[in-house]
Amino acid sequence: MEEDNYLTRIVDEKIEKISDNSNVYSVGTVTGVKNFLIRVDGMDRVMFYEKINIGDKAIGYVSAIHENYVIVAIVDIKTPIIVGDMSYSTNTLFQGKYSNDAFGRIINIFGVDILSSKKFSSLIDLPIERPTIAIMDRTTVNRPLETGITGIDMLYPIGKGQRQLIIGDKRTGKTQILLDTIVNQKNKNVFCIYIALGKTKKEVKTVYKELVEKGAINYTIIVAAFNDDLPPVISLTPYFALSIAEEFMKSGRDVLVCIDDLKRHAEAYREISLLSNKTPGRDAYPADIFYTHSRLLEKGCQYKNGGSITILPVMETKGNDITDYISTNVISITDGQIVLSSKNFQKGEKPAINYGLSVSRLGGAVQTKELKEMGTQIRRKLLSYLERKSVYELVNEDEMSAELKNSFKEGEQILEKLRQYKFSTKTHQEMIDLFQDLFQKE
Repeated sequence: MEEDNYLTRIVDEKIEKISDNSNVYSVGTVTGVKNFLIRVDGMDRVMFYEKINIGDKAIGYVSAIHENYVIVAIVDIKTPIIVGDMSYSTNTLFQGKYSNDAFGRIINIFGVDILSSKKFSSLIDLPIERPTIAIMDRTTVNRPLETGITGIDMLYPIGKGQRQLIIGDKRTGKTQILLDTIVNQKNKNVFCIYIALGKTKKEVKTVYKELVEKGAINYTIIVAAFNDDLPPVISLTPYFALSIAEEFMKSGRDVLVCIDDLKRHAEAYREISLLSNKTPGRDAYPADIFYTHSRLLEKGCQYKNGGSITILPVMETKGNDITDYISTNVISITDGQIVLSSKNFQKGEKPAINYGLSVSRLGGAVQTKELKEMGTQIRRKLLSYLERKSVYELVNEDEMSAELKNSFKEGEQILEKLRQYKFSTKTHQEMIDLFQDLFQKE
């Protein structure tokens, strides 16, 4: 009886929707195809980011609305789209697919387990992007996120809820800093999300393998958009990953999000914008490229319920130039930057941090009193040594004063103690013990 009543109610609801036309959505015709963007005419009742079905050929979302047509960005294509194909709106926003079984796996925005090429059995819809957490729902960032890297935790510390940029040339150890930080969160109740943008499958599998070997994969999710994925997929992936992070943060948990890297994300967004006929600006990037990254990185915060999202975005540079357009944009958005130097890397200084250009705008606010006092002294001595070294590097040692010789010797000792190879993280107490002799000289 109950089943009959249920079926009757469902049928009545369907009939009611047919009667008032509420079940009829916009139908359009494809009138232009430009790579992964298509022009659709006849869709007069659609919204931005609405999911669009192009017959049974492809799925996309509305990326631009014009007076007589809309532009649909394709995210998943099965067969080629041609002019004349029918497109159907869904009256729902395009959403990503997520499963709670994703921990320890490589996933994408479609809910596919990359390793097995199968969808997870229990999937839920997650919005690609949510409204940014309001200022009144945020609290002070005052808890340290321990990276285990002495040159960061002691000199340029990161707090839970902070956004700290990792910037440097190719092959200077940017990804390794992310991996060290993830591995160091073991048994600290911090969930980690590694976002791979525009990387090869081999690169992502290498990251996965290292996290497995270090026992860090159990509390880590890898969200990937590969180099052969469509640019709209690369563009949406970091927003979807931050949407996952917000789910955990709002339940009171700390989340570490590593974005590798934002330069590739900017390039994908530029490609979409140019094909959409947006007016190009500096370096051909659209005018809203700053907003594209700022609304992404603003997700990082200390939430009022105790949870947090810490974001470590990576930015690749060329020729150690951190003043290019995208880099300066992201530097102005984040709460500091760890600058890596190719020259230091070639000298064997690992991590290859440029201590003169690196900055943490929170500093001692997220350190213990002892670590703060020691870090302040060590940083002052180190920067003084690096400044003098650049001036007196070619001077004969016999011509130096005793004070200058001692300063150089001490500076070299500090650099040697800061040298730390991959996956050799230290506790804060080990860092303090390491510099105890130099600290006592002050």
